Amino acid sequence: MAVTTQRRTGAPTLRRPGAAGRRGEPRGLVTNLVGYAILVFFALVFLYPFVIQIAGSFKTEPDAAANPLSPVPDPVDLTSFQRIFEGTNFPLWMTNSLVVTLVVTIGRILLDSLAGYALARLRFRGRGAIFAAVIAVMAVPGVVLLIPKFLVLNQLGIYDTYTALILPLLVDAAGVFIMKQFFESIPVSVEEAARIDGAGVFRTFWSVVLPMARPALITLTILSFQGSWNEFPHTLVAVQDPALFTLPRGLADLVSGSLGAGSQYPLKLGAALLATIPVALIFVIFQRYFVRGANEGSDKG
Repeated sequence: MAVTTQRRTGAPTLRRPGAAGRRGEPRGLVTNLVGYAILVFFALVFLYPFVIQIAGSFKTEPDAAANPLSPVPDPVDLTSFQRIFEGTNFPLWMTNSLVVTLVVTIGRILLDSLAGYALARLRFRGRGAIFAAVIAVMAVPGVVLLIPKFLVLNQLGIYDTYTALILPLLVDAAGVFIMKQFFESIPVSVEEAARIDGAGVFRTFWSVVLPMARPALITLTILSFQGSWNEFPHTLVAVQDPALFTLPRGLADLVSGSLGAGSQYPLKLGAALLATIPVALIFVIFQRYFVRGANEGSDKG
């Protein structure tokens, strides 16, 4: 169907519908292609170090030294992984990391949730000061607390033990803040209905409020697992016994040259690759539930 327009002279002209849209299509297509090209470029720049890590762990020593940035091992060699499990304490480091990470993650989920609920719902004297202290702790760089942490652990007599690795990490200020903010978004009427039915404070928290906080709990789980698994500065001041080394401390020992002379790039990269797998699995497994829970929360809001 033609569209009639009027020029200044008064003579009618005809213009085909969609002509302006078709003139703008090439420009929009070029813009999209340029945008996608930029995104792909930066994605490749970001992923390239991981590709080098994977390829380097399957290289031989001469190939890794001669072609460190090549993404293709020539030839493919599995000797580095054999040396990791037979010539290092990697299995012991992995076990220590699993124990510490699981205990810390469970402890943070429970304790951070309790603290966040108390700050969000309970009315008591000094609640504002405690929350301000939590915010202040988040603003303090962790490296500033290393020496005081060492002094406290030594004074308590738990230095160089599993307790020293776990106890200072059981509560996280960021986790308390996340849980408090989420609990405050839950309607108070839900808790009031539970109290009318005779539920106490802890029963209301455990049976009513906590199941509704699934997106925040999943976020806290991912952050806690990743943070405790990759924790390195704390292990420097908490333990000195090699039998208590976790993966970050053990990998640092490898990088420092504990196995002798030579670059040993395949062994180091292979150990780093194996240490990355658990964190990647946790993120992949829980990301789906995190996105789903976040979308549910936004739909309800």
